[in-house]
Amino acid sequence: MTSKTLTCQVTSVEDLTPDVFRVHLTGRREAIAHAPGQYLELKLDEQTWVPFSIANAHADDGVIELHVQHWPERSNSARLRELLVHAARLTVRLPNGGCVLDTRSRRPLTLIAAGTGFAQMKAIVEAALANDHPGPIRLWWAVKSPRDLYLESLALEWAATHPHLDVHTVVEDSEPALSAPAGVTRHIGRIDEVLAEYHGDISGDDVYLSGSPGMVYACIDTLAPLGLDPERVFSDVFAYAPRVPLIPLPEEVGEEAPLSPGERRAEDDA
Repeated sequence: MTSKTLTCQVTSVEDLTPDVFRVHLTGRREAIAHAPGQYLELKLDEQTWVPFSIANAHADDGVIELHVQHWPERSNSARLRELLVHAARLTVRLPNGGCVLDTRSRRPLTLIAAGTGFAQMKAIVEAALANDHPGPIRLWWAVKSPRDLYLESLALEWAATHPHLDVHTVVEDSEPALSAPAGVTRHIGRIDEVLAEYHGDISGDDVYLSGSPGMVYACIDTLAPLGLDPERVFSDVFAYAPRVPLIPLPEEVGEEAPLSPGERRAEDDA
């Protein structure tokens, strides 16, 4: 699909936590068509376009959902918050991004998100379920603290409703263990370290990652010895912060991953 510029109407802005809010936009159905996992760019001013994952699979209903991390200390974040709350219409460019669900594949899915990277995985999960993906589908969601699991109720609903979907929450800050409903496993630690301890063979999986370059490449280095197929791993990081080779030789693991100029969308998704 070719990216295009259009105007959308802001229909709702909802605080999910003190730090994350959800925005719904509406536009012409055919104009906002997108593949699950793609993102849009929102016009902040004539020189500034801010990228955000589209948090819903295309349903031909003219609706786009965004999850926005609010950083009060960052000027662009404050301007964006004000724009989204007060503007009736916004200019966006979409669709963008090649990290999209392969709906033809029936391989198991491993989905790994940090922070609001959950938005991209939400769209992928919705599309996979609508496409009757046989599973298993394993969603790993890494955050700093439990309150950052801003739509955990939705993830728990998926786990309760779809036996072939498992949810793993990974909280970096050590806190007393939370209760874990059926289909949910809770971990404490850093996502790459938790994956090393708990994830088994991954050679048959399609793997999707959303987060900062450092997080994405750390997870890849962890999964490589478990059989990660470089042809079946997907992330937008590969486009704006590529690493060659994607899976380094063993002695190269541990070197600092490349960072993108300005951290681009990964900072909204981490």
